[in-house]
Amino acid sequence: MLAKRKNNKAWLLVLPVVIVVAFTAIIPIMTVANYSVQDVFSPTNRLYVGLDFFRQIATDPAIIDAFVRNLTFSAQILLIEIPLGIFIARLMPREGWKAAAALVIVAIPLVIPWNVVGVTWRILARPDVGLLGVGINQFRPFDIGNTPADAWFTMVAMDVWHWTPLVTLLVYAGLRSIPQAYYQAASIDAASPWSVFRFVELPKLRRVLMIALLLRFMDSFMIYAEPYILTGGGPGTSTQVMSILLSVLAVIQFDLGKSAAFSLIYFLFIQVFSFVFFTVLTLDERPGPTKSALKKQKKREREIAAAATEGGNS
Repeated sequence: MLAKRKNNKAWLLVLPVVIVVAFTAIIPIMTVANYSVQDVFSPTNRLYVGLDFFRQIATDPAIIDAFVRNLTFSAQILLIEIPLGIFIARLMPREGWKAAAALVIVAIPLVIPWNVVGVTWRILARPDVGLLGVGINQFRPFDIGNTPADAWFTMVAMDVWHWTPLVTLLVYAGLRSIPQAYYQAASIDAASPWSVFRFVELPKLRRVLMIALLLRFMDSFMIYAEPYILTGGGPGTSTQVMSILLSVLAVIQFDLGKSAAFSLIYFLFIQVFSFVFFTVLTLDERPGPTKSALKKQKKREREIAAAATEGGNS
């Protein structure tokens, strides 16, 4: 029997993508990895230092503080934007011109460039002419340039305004994909609005919410332009997230080795955390026994055993 000849012409179609990825991702990452193990004094004078820069990054108090600020910011963003996006999406009309108008209005913040968002909120938060700053100053002193709490509040509010529409649009698309038969069955059973949300909509939105959580975590953990323009990382270091600190090391201090090691750790953390996050969220959907599946199986076995015991006693 003649062996089937392989057709390798399909690789020619993939080759342009491989070349683009190599020049835009693989080669820059390899270059950064090369810098992370060398102390560069000049293009021709370099000293191999091994993992010294990685040890410095792992024990640097400034980087650890920035890491904690990043985690705190991401946690606050997720706790606010996910519930708020679900709430707004459930209020939006599903049909007619009102639905189209609502989609356009909700999507407006998403089409504004990041640097424009930062400039807009910087003006908005000014205590002398900004609408937000002047309004809050009517009740209490508000100054993002001197008060860390005010700067942090403004940074969180800016991100919520800018990116909650993304969560809203994702959830809205998920709601539109739920068949009407589920709502009709809930109506026949006289289910309350909360029961409809809890037992009909929320399970169907699980994949959508998983995507929203992953996207918003990665975006919020890599945020740079908006807080840099808004506060520059200040006052002091109160809003200095990891991306801002990395730019200071690489551009202002021109510490190539340390900033290269920092960027690799930064990149790997986002990848690993996103992978773990995705794995945990999709654990029940994977083949094989999971924790919840084992609990259900044990519960079913107890019910069968109890029924058998009652039957034997009767």
